[in-house]
Amino acid sequence: MKLDMHCHTKEGSLDGKITLYETILSLREKGYQGMLITDHNSYKAYRHYVKNIKNQHKELEDFIVLKGIEYDTIDAGHIIVIMPTGVKLPLLELRGLPVNLLVDIVHHFGGILGPAHPCGEKYLSLMNTRRGKKSRNLISRFDFIETYNACESPESNKAAAELAKRFDKPGIGGSDSHKALCTGMGYTMIEAEITDETSLIHALRSETSVSSGGEQYMFTTKQRIGRINDILIYSFWFYNKFLALYKHHKRKTELKVNNLYRYSPRRRLFLKKRRSARFMEHSCTQQKGA
Repeated sequence: MKLDMHCHTKEGSLDGKITLYETILSLREKGYQGMLITDHNSYKAYRHYVKNIKNQHKELEDFIVLKGIEYDTIDAGHIIVIMPTGVKLPLLELRGLPVNLLVDIVHHFGGILGPAHPCGEKYLSLMNTRRGKKSRNLISRFDFIETYNACESPESNKAAAELAKRFDKPGIGGSDSHKALCTGMGYTMIEAEITDETSLIHALRSETSVSSGGEQYMFTTKQRIGRINDILIYSFWFYNKFLALYKHHKRKTELKVNNLYRYSPRRRLFLKKRRSARFMEHSCTQQKGA
């Protein structure tokens, strides 16, 4: 089954220039059987699909639209997240979680996740963030790696593929399309019938054959503006930090509502210190008794 597993839309991304409906038509015409929506920190496009497209266009029944998200972590760049069918987690629409906490929460609810363009731009890509460089084995906590991204350089994709091979992770591919010209320029081939998010999760977790590939998109913003792109990257870093801080209270509320505080770094540190204190107290009691 051929899927484009990295698609942005006008409904869900501020920089999206192509609608979800247009993306579906374009991919079907190019021989794809499905797509994964991966807008940044937003499920708006998928909600639009369910409300306005899914049951109103019977001619599209042979094309599967899957619900995903490209989550902006505070410390490790962009991470593609896929949750089981029917699982709704508003927390994933609130950017700014630390990557280790994100991994814990996604796995707690039965989802899977992996770094998008892991060897790409500074701040945006796992291996070019401080966290990624500091914790090289962090990659082992992921379920897959995006090994082909049509908007990345051949060097970046090659490094991502080597990373997946080293850590024995399945490699997915996608166009990372924001415009019509880019749709379908990256693909994932899965030797299984994918009918929903849960079946996709099962395929990526099992021994199912998965491969990726495509052709490079030559009209990215970076290629058009050259070194000025560095300014945009730093601007995005500041923008992400600001919005993460702005959404702190909402994230805190969602953690409490979903009973996820036990996964927070501060909570885990507190519990670790408390266990250590109890152990020391128990040891002292035993020594006195002896």
